[in-house]
Amino acid sequence: MEHSRQNGQSDWIARSLKSVWHPCTQMQHHESVPLVPVSHGRGAWLYDADGRRYLDAISSWWVNLFGHANPRINAALKDQLDRLEHAMLAGFTHEPVIALSEKLGALTGHALGHCFYASDGASAVEIALKMSVHAWRNGGLPDKREFVCLKNSYHGETLGALAVTDVPLFREAYGSLLQQVHVIASPDARGAREGESAADVALRAAAELEKLLAERAGHIAAVIVEPLVQCATGMAMHDPVYLKQVRALCDRYGVHMIADEIAVGNGRTGTFFACEQAGIWPDFVCLSKGISGGYLPLSLVMTTDAVYQAFYDRDVARGFLHSHSFTGNPLACRAALATLAIFEEDDVINSNRDKAARITDALAPLAQHERVRHFRQRGMIWAFDAVIDDPQQAQTFSRRFFTTALEHELLLRPIGTTVYLMPPYILDHEEIALLAGRMHTVFEKVLKG
Repeated sequence: MEHSRQNGQSDWIARSLKSVWHPCTQMQHHESVPLVPVSHGRGAWLYDADGRRYLDAISSWWVNLFGHANPRINAALKDQLDRLEHAMLAGFTHEPVIALSEKLGALTGHALGHCFYASDGASAVEIALKMSVHAWRNGGLPDKREFVCLKNSYHGETLGALAVTDVPLFREAYGSLLQQVHVIASPDARGAREGESAADVALRAAAELEKLLAERAGHIAAVIVEPLVQCATGMAMHDPVYLKQVRALCDRYGVHMIADEIAVGNGRTGTFFACEQAGIWPDFVCLSKGISGGYLPLSLVMTTDAVYQAFYDRDVARGFLHSHSFTGNPLACRAALATLAIFEEDDVINSNRDKAARITDALAPLAQHERVRHFRQRGMIWAFDAVIDDPQQAQTFSRRFFTTALEHELLLRPIGTTVYLMPPYILDHEEIALLAGRMHTVFEKVLKG
């Protein structure tokens, strides 16, 4: 039986390498780093075809909030399967999309009461960008079609989203296809000068934005930010005062504020929406990833009544011209409703505060390691920067950490030399202790080469 299972695992890998082009991957690396053939998942664990388990400490790219094969989400989907699997949302509607829109709007106190649906995060960013420019055009300001993003920002990999993504690797490959945008200073607290606080860094970055808006507000449609944590380019965390400043500046200069909460929303930073911690609402919020509990592709853009009214007209050309075949898919919406129900029934936001404190305590020995810099935490996100003096060792650090972690039953995927945790919200005491202890062991092994 064991031999048969190993043969099956090898067969999966060979077939996948022959036919599947994997994302964010240099496929040649899999000549030395084998794929992990996932058979099934339960709770915080993934299991491969050989029966090995891996603690999913990054929530399968930040989407799986309440564990794999969650019985409550499963039950909702099974019920929905017998009712309606899909119907076009142009000219039709259905209960799951209505209920989800109402619940999300209520979570903003109805400040953002209109939801437009898509399938993935990059699509949501595209929608917000297009909606902003089109709203200004409908309002008689067609020159307002430029965008502002932060240094080291990431908002997706479709062409519109990639334009407001400041990652050199992408810009080198696809820059000729992209709209030019304004890139301003990040409020990353790691950039603090001697004697500065995180709030000081945030205010300094906001001052640069104000200078730009004073010069170009008549041409700028929107500023896009990832509130509190710039995730994909190294978990750069900033003080909430930055969001307050951006909101005030956008109001003063007549510019839209887009909050990309695809990774940082859904309770990940300690409140359901990250913007809540600054006491502000933007003009647009983009949601995806964890909104469906990690079950099905779903994204959406929430916006204000003022933006919605800018499109409300008999003229088709003044309507918002965007569509997806699977917009507002009933199954995905039911998964999202089940996810929101867990938040409410289990008082997740409050319980996560206690869980976060326990995880931080468990990570204390690692945080104090002599080769660790900038240990940081926001809600259910932890990160630190590894001190690697050898450039070649630094270049391969992420891959070596990933493979060593798998050997210790952990799924961890560093970003460069930044190691981070974004676990599901269901870890128990034993899993927290296992994660912290083995993560420390993995770090030591990788440092020793």
